[in-house]
Amino acid sequence: MPRSQPHNRQLQLGFSSSSSSSRGVDDDGEWPSAAKDRSAKNKGGRDWCGEGSDDGEEGEEEEEDGVLSAFLCPITMEVMRDPVVVETGHAFEREAIARWFSECASLGAAPRCPVTMEVVDGADVKPVVALRAAIEEWTSRRETAALRRACRWLTKAASEKEALRGLDAVMRGWKLARVGKRVVRRDGMVPMVAAMLRNGSARVRLKALQALREFAREDDEYRDSVSEGDTIRTIVKFIDFEDCQERELAVSLLCELSKSEMVCEKISELNGAILILGKVACSKSQNPALAEEAEMTLENLEKCEKNVLQMAENGRLEPLLNLLIEGSPEKQLRIASSLEKIVLSNDLKNLVAQRVGLLFAGVVENGTLPAKEVAFKVLDHISTNTESAKVLIEDGILLPLFRVLSVDGVKFLPPRLQEAAAAVLSNLVACGIDFGTVPLDGNRTIVSEDIVHSLLHLISNTSPPIQCKLLEIFVMLSSSTTTVLSIISAIRSSGAITNLVQFVESDHQESRAASIKLLCKISFDMDHEIAQVLRSSPTLLGCLVRIVSENDANADEQDAALQILANLPKRDRRLTMELMEQGAFKYIARKVLNICRRGTANNIVDNTMLEGLVKVLARITYILREEPRCVALAREYNLASLFTSLLRLNGLDGVQLLSAKALVNLSVESRYMTGTPNFDEHEQKSGLTWFGKKPPGIQLCRVHSGICSIRDNFCILEGKAVERLVVCLSHQNKKVVEASLAALCTLLGDGVEITEGVSVLYRANAVEPIFEILKGNPTGTLQQRVTWAVERILRTESIAKAASSDRGLSSALVHAFQNGDSRTRRIAEASLKHINKLPTFSQIIDKHPSRRGSSIGSMEHYFRSDR
Repeated sequence: MPRSQPHNRQLQLGFSSSSSSSRGVDDDGEWPSAAKDRSAKNKGGRDWCGEGSDDGEEGEEEEEDGVLSAFLCPITMEVMRDPVVVETGHAFEREAIARWFSECASLGAAPRCPVTMEVVDGADVKPVVALRAAIEEWTSRRETAALRRACRWLTKAASEKEALRGLDAVMRGWKLARVGKRVVRRDGMVPMVAAMLRNGSARVRLKALQALREFAREDDEYRDSVSEGDTIRTIVKFIDFEDCQERELAVSLLCELSKSEMVCEKISELNGAILILGKVACSKSQNPALAEEAEMTLENLEKCEKNVLQMAENGRLEPLLNLLIEGSPEKQLRIASSLEKIVLSNDLKNLVAQRVGLLFAGVVENGTLPAKEVAFKVLDHISTNTESAKVLIEDGILLPLFRVLSVDGVKFLPPRLQEAAAAVLSNLVACGIDFGTVPLDGNRTIVSEDIVHSLLHLISNTSPPIQCKLLEIFVMLSSSTTTVLSIISAIRSSGAITNLVQFVESDHQESRAASIKLLCKISFDMDHEIAQVLRSSPTLLGCLVRIVSENDANADEQDAALQILANLPKRDRRLTMELMEQGAFKYIARKVLNICRRGTANNIVDNTMLEGLVKVLARITYILREEPRCVALAREYNLASLFTSLLRLNGLDGVQLLSAKALVNLSVESRYMTGTPNFDEHEQKSGLTWFGKKPPGIQLCRVHSGICSIRDNFCILEGKAVERLVVCLSHQNKKVVEASLAALCTLLGDGVEITEGVSVLYRANAVEPIFEILKGNPTGTLQQRVTWAVERILRTESIAKAASSDRGLSSALVHAFQNGDSRTRRIAEASLKHINKLPTFSQIIDKHPSRRGSSIGSMEHYFRSDR
């Protein structure tokens, strides 16, 4: 080209004017920047596919290199992909020539052909279709050949170096070649790469995982191809080993594969895969990135229902619940059936209740019979947890359950579903909330009278398993102080007590046990109603006695039966005699004796039952005067001595209380059973000689003025009963104190030698503890009893004189005088006069009362006031 134009001098520094310079070098030997950068990157371009160094194929490479030169862009020296031609007829890569023209413009020169340096129209570039097709065909052949040559290194016999070389070649071909992906698929190279996962070299396994991950990123067809054979099992094995180098790549690969539904199905058939992934997903604190990919994999696997079920079995329940909420009725039934079989932790039960509680409530009321059956099973499963039961109650499950259990509702349910509904309701009631405040509908609750009546009616008209569940419901409602009175009121108004008591002779063991527990709960308030039923049917009473006396009976049932007997009216002579006929007292007396001999400190079961046993045994002491057989039994088993021994059982307040009360009854009867001395003929003739004196050689009771013993006439002066009762006066339990005081007061009552009784108490150190009780300003019957006892003690002048200086006692008597009932005030007044705190204006108060009582009156009506 002419160089006369001065403004072209700048271009001459960058372009060669020689047409023979096909590489575009200028006079200074420098490349234009657009060409220089690409040329430097691609020097030695023969190795672009990694085959240039293969000595065995030098001839083939040289031949191909000659062909390759025709397809090189003069600027980039790379094989063109999108060739275009300029006006000079030379072909260039479209992007390269565009950059060349851009550099010309930046230098202020017109566009020129890089080969001829002729000025051309920069906008007039045309694609060379034929050249492009030729290049593509040549590239395809070359890529195919390179990939096929790599196959011979992807074998078991290949060394580590050969295997790595083959995998590198496959990856280069996959990334750079246009037809490489088709060749990989068509020539079956995916299984060959997958086989490298079992190679002995960790480097080969890592490279194979990388290649397979690239394949899996393509589409579902490649994912399915990668997952053929036992590839999935091998990948999961890598994931399971925490110290394995391949673990992260394996998780990443499985994440890509799980995007295919078919692969998800394959994973579902591999036992433990979901569990292993779940473990990795939970390791966020150790490897957050790995855990995130495992979590994504699990989310992908949710497309397969089998995987969702496996996740649920392994504690990942949300996907299953989502399917249950969003699925069709058929799918909901299928998923719910699976949910019922899964063992759930308490947290998962709570989750199920929160997510699908309302759904199941609707099914219970309006679902088909198959759906109801499954719903009942699931509800039975999750309602065993207290928190989930509360959630279900908040969701309004009680009303649908009651409706299906109502008399009209059960007509449409088969027995097995009735039983299932009753089981769910039983679980819900066991959660411990106050059902008196939980609305059922409107103002009604589950303990409303009509609701209870309906359930009681159902108990009488259904099968034993359902009866058992309903009885258990009433047991739990009767165990709550907030609902027991409502239950008792409804049972009383419905007249159902007869049916409930009759269950004690049921052949269905569970129903019998539940009914006995219910009767135990209500027996204290409904003792007379229960007693009436038992009086009319002695066989029912016999069933209770038999349960109590059986050695192999259920402990809870036995204890409940015992409490029913213990709570029966104590003064019901007919029931007491029937119990005697059934042999109950003899069994119980022997049982109590055995427990006392063994000791109760380490036997919780015996301690629990002992109070009930003592309470039943003490019934005998309430009808001693009317029934000689009771007296004979008390003597046979030396009950006075037995009850005295029971006073030693510290910590068993109930047993001590009952024993003290029994001793009150026995001691009251002592004065009627005191024996008189028997004299021979000579002594009878000289009997007047001993009138008013104690016959020599005969031990007479000082209080009862006769021959006494603790076995024969229950005198508490024998057998250390007084000493043990005195110890109980300092008991923390005020009821035990009151009962013990009442027993000691029998030594001061009318009909006995009061002066001797006071002397006995004084020598037993009981006077001061009795005074201390009064100083505590008690109320009620304890105030009455202790005031009465103090008045009797103060009749002894020496004691009254000493007590007159006791300000605390005087103050306590003044308090009783001012705040007690009319009788207590009258007795307190007499006491104050005994210690000269009040003047004596009349002879109403006898300063020298008889040895056997006074005008103040007897204490016996207090002894009989016990319920």
